[in-house]
Amino acid sequence: MIIKTKKDIPSSEITSESSYKNRRQFLKQGANVAMGVGVTASGLLSPTASAQIMAPRSAAQLNLASKPEWLAQKMANTTPVPNSGPYTTNEMLTPYQDVTNYNNFYEYGTGKQDPSNNARNFQMEPWSVEITGEVNKPGIYTLEDILSPHTFEERIYRHRCVEAWSMVIPWIGFPLGDLISRFEPTGNARFVEFQTLVDNDRFPEQNSRFSTIDWPYQEALRMDEAMHPLTLIGVGVYNDILPAQNGAPLRLIVPWKYGIKGIKSIVRINFTSEMPNTSWNDISAREYGFYINVNPEVSHPRWSQATERRLPSGLFDRRIETQMFNGYAEEVAHLYAGMDLRVNH
Repeated sequence: MIIKTKKDIPSSEITSESSYKNRRQFLKQGANVAMGVGVTASGLLSPTASAQIMAPRSAAQLNLASKPEWLAQKMANTTPVPNSGPYTTNEMLTPYQDVTNYNNFYEYGTGKQDPSNNARNFQMEPWSVEITGEVNKPGIYTLEDILSPHTFEERIYRHRCVEAWSMVIPWIGFPLGDLISRFEPTGNARFVEFQTLVDNDRFPEQNSRFSTIDWPYQEALRMDEAMHPLTLIGVGVYNDILPAQNGAPLRLIVPWKYGIKGIKSIVRINFTSEMPNTSWNDISAREYGFYINVNPEVSHPRWSQATERRLPSGLFDRRIETQMFNGYAEEVAHLYAGMDLRVNH
């Protein structure tokens, strides 16, 4: 059962009650920096600028070669974010410009702007996801097969990178647990493994002789983590389809873990009885554990995790204290009862 409680948030991060009660006004506040135009004296967007930030975007603006009409229509029927509980927050949204132009997606390059600069004309059709391993319904499923049975929901989650920066993002998606249940995992399925597409044409960095990652990029969850209601299959952001640089057409969102767990452009989901390898754990197990839970008490070997830089940044970085499990402790701490979180980091 989800325990819905108010999180401890610095007063400087809290939107006024009057703005929070009006969802669209709240979204406008979070978007104003992204547009840089049409800001009224109150600090909110003018109607023209607000329409720009919330309006659907063209395929070219999303760095996609095409924008499936069936998916755009389904996106338009998204269930709005609730007014309270763990699926939302009253923290200021990170502007769209930062969400889509400050990314880690090494298939496009190692720089933060490389994904948005290099993800041109990304082909998301045709797309298929292979389901393998300990399930009763394995197979190869098209993108429409995967998405059609599910109702999309908007959720506003904190996003915390292992590099000690953070965002607040209005995702669109549906619970991973609902998808998993459709494939009927067997009693032997203790872990769920995910793989990113390997395609040298779509992902230029996969051609690099100097890449630190042995492609495909792989991530995994324990089954109870995967089935947790907070765990999301992401298909959109800011009222529209995911841009290529944000992981189109499917990505994983696990808000209590560092962002490297959020694997993008998923093409394979495998169910296994053994703990799978994960890409960054293979590269450096000392720095990146399997669980990669947000924990301000466990420093990265090269920097502290006690605070984070909240984007967007101006002349001076805006640093805030990092919360245990990224502020979702009341919902997920029981998953790790009795575990040493310094060893199982």
